[in-house]
Amino acid sequence: MKKPPSRATTLPDLSFEDAPMSDLIDALAVGRVTATALTKAYLARLAAYDRGGPMLNSVRALNPDALAIASELDGSKPSAKRPLAGIPILVKDNIATFDKQPTTAGSLALEGARAKRDATIVKLLRKAGAVILGKANLTEFANILAIEMPAGYSSLGGQVKNPYAPALLGDHDIPVVTPGGSSAGSAVAVAAGLCAASIGTETSGSLLHPASRNGIVTVKPTVGLISRAGIMPIAHSQDTAGPMTRTVRDAAILLNVLAAADPRDPITQRQRRPADYTADLTRDAMKGARIGVPSDPADPLNDCFFGKLPPDGAKLMADAIKVMEDLGAVIVRANMPTRGWIAGPGVNMAVLNRNPLSSNKGNPGGAPIVFLYELKYGLNLYLKEWATNTDIKTMSDIIAFNAAHGDKAMRFGQDLFLAADLTKGDLSEREYKSARAMDLLAARTHGMDAYMNQHKLDAVLFPAAMGAAIAAKAGYPSVMVPAGLVSGADGTDADCPVGVTFAGRAWSEHKLLRLAYAYEQASQMRKPPPGLPALPA
Repeated sequence: MKKPPSRATTLPDLSFEDAPMSDLIDALAVGRVTATALTKAYLARLAAYDRGGPMLNSVRALNPDALAIASELDGSKPSAKRPLAGIPILVKDNIATFDKQPTTAGSLALEGARAKRDATIVKLLRKAGAVILGKANLTEFANILAIEMPAGYSSLGGQVKNPYAPALLGDHDIPVVTPGGSSAGSAVAVAAGLCAASIGTETSGSLLHPASRNGIVTVKPTVGLISRAGIMPIAHSQDTAGPMTRTVRDAAILLNVLAAADPRDPITQRQRRPADYTADLTRDAMKGARIGVPSDPADPLNDCFFGKLPPDGAKLMADAIKVMEDLGAVIVRANMPTRGWIAGPGVNMAVLNRNPLSSNKGNPGGAPIVFLYELKYGLNLYLKEWATNTDIKTMSDIIAFNAAHGDKAMRFGQDLFLAADLTKGDLSEREYKSARAMDLLAARTHGMDAYMNQHKLDAVLFPAAMGAAIAAKAGYPSVMVPAGLVSGADGTDADCPVGVTFAGRAWSEHKLLRLAYAYEQASQMRKPPPGLPALPA
């Protein structure tokens, strides 16, 4: 048998740190690189840039078995049955893994907690041959613990930094430029070339926002396309996992693996998907497509998505729309129905802000009713059915632990947990059922459905992650793709990424991926973060 090429002779030519995952799959398939060499190379970059240098802190913990898994895969090559054989992937630390890695959601209360079995999506990744490289850092409990908790902060993992502007602000070590939503670690690791791809989760914006802020691609799927079994929940009505990658094709490859019916998550039984999400990814996919731009200058008060963009953001969106027009898209400019994005009565509740570092401490803050009521129900169920090696059995146990270790566990408080714990935890309350019904009525019936029906649209275009909430409440899919860099983000001189979102109806991921691919190929707007050069071989 021909000996596979060595890491020293292949990786420098491969430029693996910014290579699309599809290129890495091809390199593994022809023997240009081995799974072990690729895993070692990513571990070296993690040591240099995540644990050293700018200390991005995107990875909460590495998998101690990663190299052993890679070694076992050195004799395999990617194939139709194992399309990811040898590909190192990070998963967010609210996704259960049945191995030596704890699953903690970034909480000190769950330090050392493990899982009784793999989450379904982890099982699918392993079956496809992926090397689970480690657990990505996140906003603690996916940003449902406290009001105004900084994105990417957890009491166990610390603060994730944006690789385009990693500076921290003042005595509180809060990022000057946010790394995005709760999947911050997953996004930063992909942007910085610390893994081939990653898996994040979203309830409302936690995939889209960090993808935009870190210049990468993500798919927030239709709720029910990807199993949530084994993912620590916020709200099952809106929760989903999704791929985070450097290209649209890579996201489609991962979606092929992850989108599968699962008896542990009954909602997946109604899913609809194509045989191959990578099929028909072509530059001419935009031709004739009707793209809704929810922006009508004649009605500026309802121009909520585009009308309030700063000048550089408005120019970036105008440039993106021009690319789509040049590709043959039909741009339909019309505002989203007001009652669609404003939502309806009784969907939010006041929560006392106890965050000791907030300027609004002592005043009420708002939180979605659906999130708080479903949180207690879902989290208690996860702790009962999935968690082991921990004394924490309920949300109340977490609250008590945090209160007893307030100096470390409650830097930003736990006001949202306190509010959620006051619910019955069985979803029987009328106010919860009313809020969920109103979310669907506003975001789906009077929002996305009404808008797309009236204008006969194939997709809706949003700046950055500004359309995250309306699509998330409806349970509809979104695809984020890089659109360029803007300067002066969050008051700095740094050039930071911004993306555009294509959103659509349920199960329209393939159509959205085709549109995103056409735009991506024509614009070529992704730029890797500066200051993270390739390491010596």
